[in-house]
Amino acid sequence: MARLPVPTRDDIPEGQRETFDQIVERMGRVPQVGPEAAMIYVPEAHKWIAGLSNYLRFESALSMRTRELAILVTARELDCQHIWNAHAPLGRDNGVPDELIAALRERRPLPAMSPGDAAVVYLGQEFFQTHKVSRGAFQSALEQYGERGAVEIVLTMGSYALFSFAVNAFDTDLVADRTEPLLPV
Repeated sequence: MARLPVPTRDDIPEGQRETFDQIVERMGRVPQVGPEAAMIYVPEAHKWIAGLSNYLRFESALSMRTRELAILVTARELDCQHIWNAHAPLGRDNGVPDELIAALRERRPLPAMSPGDAAVVYLGQEFFQTHKVSRGAFQSALEQYGERGAVEIVLTMGSYALFSFAVNAFDTDLVADRTEPLLPV
């Protein structure tokens, strides 16, 4: 059960109610699950975070496949049920191999990967497990994706780390119609 109730307009500071109204109008209702269920309490921050998210989703130089893989690595490393459940099907739909998704999910040895997939997976796992990125992992991401791509991989992982933190800290509910089994944590 979520740690915060679904807010009403009256729960929002006066100076942020217009932004609250815009978000609710765009989404069709006050968000009740996922990171938005927590971020809606601070609509101005929600707006800026959504701007970064929209850039990464719609203007990034990275393919959807690469973005979804970066998101899955982040969700798994941070044990974020909501992000994993939202993005595992999108990863499959965008060409991330089932065997790689299953290995990440179960924390099993990884299957053979393309150099691009390996660069994303190892960069993310290395950072989330050690809080650093080795010269080799960085160089691999740079060689596979160039400067812009490497930066966008890091920004994607960082933004989904923020979403994962919000979901896990506020224990927001999973969507009722989820299709993925829960992560083993």
